[in-house]
Amino acid sequence: MNSEQLAEKLVLWIRDRVSAAGCKGVVLGSSGGLDSSVAAVLCHRAFPQSALAVIMPCYSTKQDIEHARAVAEKFSITTRTVVLDAAFDALLKVLPDEEADPDVSRLAKANIKARLRMLTLYYFANQLKYMVVGAGNRSELSVGYFTKYGDGGVDILPLGNLLKGQTKELAQFLGIPQAIINKPPSAGLWEGQTDEGELGLSYDELDRYLATGEAPAELKKKLKSMIAASEHKRQLPPAADFPEEG
Repeated sequence: MNSEQLAEKLVLWIRDRVSAAGCKGVVLGSSGGLDSSVAAVLCHRAFPQSALAVIMPCYSTKQDIEHARAVAEKFSITTRTVVLDAAFDALLKVLPDEEADPDVSRLAKANIKARLRMLTLYYFANQLKYMVVGAGNRSELSVGYFTKYGDGGVDILPLGNLLKGQTKELAQFLGIPQAIINKPPSAGLWEGQTDEGELGLSYDELDRYLATGEAPAELKKKLKSMIAASEHKRQLPPAADFPEEG
């Protein structure tokens, strides 16, 4: 399937899912990154008059905000901007500091940003009777590289079966600005943070393993461990099952 056919199928899939849910359109977060840019263009193609991209800076870099706006301007996508700095600060002010390991504490605080964005998107979704669209791809979902009930808290995932490399090819076809395609993938959780730095491996290595099952022994062991450890993030919460009394 070429990129044009793939784009058409994804646009139809988004329309079908929204229609089946009885909703009027779609809302998604626009971070200025590759995946959210691709998702935004697909959503706009599916619902030209009722697709909303929400830019939600939370101590974000100027470049990410500019890239999000550049995509919206190029493709005439409706946007809203909600600055979350004050909400983030207010939460940190009332939350106790558990004196955890500094890296763990930094991640816990960074995940607040992702969860504030989820709350914001569902506010718009409830107001407009829209569905929330996520931008997660297969590569990230497989190893749990997303925030549970943050960027993982969505209604549909159009890119959920595409590897990172496939998403990049689709971005080229759609005409996403080259600066966005070329920049190092980042969730923008803190200054200098990159996806591959956090994962401890490249997307090429991850994609190759998911597509073929091939990887050096140590890397294969690491990936299997990451997939197993994040299984709970891809499942609904389990409910206790009690045997019927005889």
